[in-house]
Amino acid sequence: MDQTEIHLPWGKNRLHLNLPEGWKLQGVLEPSPKKGIADPAEECQRSLENPIGLPRLSELVKPSMRIVLVIDDLSRPTPIAQLLPPVLAEIERGGGRRENITVVAALGVHRKMTFEEHAARLGGEDRLAGLNIVDHDCDDPKKLVFLGMTSRGTPVYLNRTVAESDLIVSIGCIEPHVIASFGGGYKNLLPGVAGRATIAHNHTLNCRPSTFNMVGQPIENNPMRLDLEEACKMLKQPVFLVNAVINSALEVVKIVSGDPIEAHRAGVDVSQSIYGVRSSLADVVINASHPMDTDLRQGVKALSNTIRAVRKGGVMINLIRAEEGVGVFGLANRKLPLSKGMLRLLAPLLIPLVPKLKLKGMGEEDRFFLYFALQAMRHCTLLLYAPTIPEEIHERLPFVTFVSSPEEAIRLAQEKAPKKAKVLVFPHGGMTYPILG
Repeated sequence: MDQTEIHLPWGKNRLHLNLPEGWKLQGVLEPSPKKGIADPAEECQRSLENPIGLPRLSELVKPSMRIVLVIDDLSRPTPIAQLLPPVLAEIERGGGRRENITVVAALGVHRKMTFEEHAARLGGEDRLAGLNIVDHDCDDPKKLVFLGMTSRGTPVYLNRTVAESDLIVSIGCIEPHVIASFGGGYKNLLPGVAGRATIAHNHTLNCRPSTFNMVGQPIENNPMRLDLEEACKMLKQPVFLVNAVINSALEVVKIVSGDPIEAHRAGVDVSQSIYGVRSSLADVVINASHPMDTDLRQGVKALSNTIRAVRKGGVMINLIRAEEGVGVFGLANRKLPLSKGMLRLLAPLLIPLVPKLKLKGMGEEDRFFLYFALQAMRHCTLLLYAPTIPEEIHERLPFVTFVSSPEEAIRLAQEKAPKKAKVLVFPHGGMTYPILG
């Protein structure tokens, strides 16, 4: 590849950028090229036959059981349609009946899914036959059950259908995550099927300088992850995990099944080996949001995943292909009463207050995103190319500078960066994270 030209995934196409003369490309940091498995359903069956830390799912099932399948939503690249048939077959092997199975979409605070989206996610309308399918609603108290308080003070409200079932099967994927270190595991239940107050308090636990960016970091050092796992252990019934680990081409490379902690940690080891890349510090980091391309809320994960690779005072160029626009992103709901300059000036004073601020027009869970945004804008200059995001939203997000083209981003970066800037590129920033040193 020509060192002055870089190529980034952009849907079915690619973006092409020329680096300015004098800029030194230090590296294009790609995930490990781990080959995908030809038949994910077969891999899922293999995993179900060899669960980690629990008996086989078919051995946990009894014919009269009310069984809940918790599946993640469209914001995650989990190949639900390929995993569902072997999971259902394993349940039926144990005597479970389809009429006793409810599929709960783990929406967290995300929007509801349409009938067509449910059908596509499960593999076609014929897959819906005999299954009760519901969307989680984090704001309906009648559909939530209070289980208690965690040792970190989180009030645990979980979906009533899930909490009152006899067996929970959680299907999702494991990928790097800015708050939880990695997705998957019990995270499909909290925040996936938790109440808004539960989600809010759990997320706020990482609003501190030492934990505001936990992507890829050890789980045992992550208060938010440990808290959600403590909360989910309050459930009385068995929880059986089925989690996929995928590569940057969204192909399954491994499926882990069994205990939500033990199986999850085994999957984390695989995810780390793919997405954690050795890195030095750079003056300029350029990243694309792939494969988290659904909306702006998902797309900014590319920023949060890779910001540790930018030296303090450097520049980040973030290229976000938000197919569905903004998404459920509270920070974009209301314009802050401060200019970008004033926000930057007052950020050191505001940061300690974020956990207690009243966020009008925002969800409580957005405290963490506000905290992260303030820390990030203090660290470096943030340039954002996201062509699907309307102008009025630009004004509501003063933490970043929106640009009209990637070329404009390069031009603005030149004004801030050294003439011989060291550059790192993350083509799959939505999942890749740097390991410094």
